[in-house]
Amino acid sequence: MKALMIEQELQCRFHEVEAIEPGPGEVQVAVRHVGLCGSDLNTYKGLNPLVALPRIPGHEIGGEIIKAGPGVPLDYRAGRRVIVVPYTACGHCTSCRQGRVNACKTNRTLGVQQNGGLAEQIVLPYEKLILNDTLPARHLALVEPLSVGFHAARRGRVAKGDRVVVIGCGMIGMGAVAGAVSRGATVIAMDVSETKTEMARKYGASHTIVASSGHVDKQIEALTDGDGADVVIECVGLPATFTQAIDIVSFSGRVVYVGYAKEPVSYKTQLFNLKELDIMGSRNATAEDFTAVVRYLETLEHSPDDLISKVFPFQDAEQALPYWDAERASTLKILIER
Repeated sequence: MKALMIEQELQCRFHEVEAIEPGPGEVQVAVRHVGLCGSDLNTYKGLNPLVALPRIPGHEIGGEIIKAGPGVPLDYRAGRRVIVVPYTACGHCTSCRQGRVNACKTNRTLGVQQNGGLAEQIVLPYEKLILNDTLPARHLALVEPLSVGFHAARRGRVAKGDRVVVIGCGMIGMGAVAGAVSRGATVIAMDVSETKTEMARKYGASHTIVASSGHVDKQIEALTDGDGADVVIECVGLPATFTQAIDIVSFSGRVVYVGYAKEPVSYKTQLFNLKELDIMGSRNATAEDFTAVVRYLETLEHSPDDLISKVFPFQDAEQALPYWDAERASTLKILIER
């Protein structure tokens, strides 16, 4: 079968790889849609320290069951549509023992620590598949990235009446916006791209700030009656936005980091103490988050097709990452369709 492989920095092409038959407890899935993530782009650009090349990318996957191996429940029959949960959990580390399997110490995400789904087929344990025949096929691949943002809002204990700043309105940030709004918060969405901040308004942001407009701290003060944000969710991963989150959060506020800084970050740590902040990391998503996003998409009053910037047919997938690299400022989500 064909699979797209990132061979080395700035080089990807199709390879013929062996198709695998499902074993006990496993399901063979025809991959219909794969969303490309920032981690895939960083892998392509040689900036992802978690990836050893060559690697088949792709962990935002929607597909259709081909066949099931022995011991798989009868519900997982051929033709059923599925959402892939792309993470693993050892069941023994401190995170797993606390039920926080999304943060497993030895997690191996598809397309990152192991080959991903940008192939004609993939075989997975049935427990890693969420059956869904109600969402349009394209939207199945939107569930995982939105779930990461929903998880960040849950990590921040976002509640009704909170004023939440989301820094970065890419796909994860859009999930954080939607997740915070669904919890009753007033959201201020911030990005360098006016196109992306306007999209955030479609998903419930009450206010938007274009970061390049200047005096961001003053704008947030004005929008929060001088208090600062109750919760800041950072979805960029730059040292400047890491420290900015501490500056703009309120006293006794919460900061959630989803972004992954690629270089050291220097802080004025006295603000940690003076504000008595809760500072949290956020990693991946849980089954609860996936369920919340499916419910959200099933009841959304408009189609989330506007989140998809460009669709590449599977046979043209070699062009997708170079295109995104060239058009990053205007691109929210690229989808590969087969």
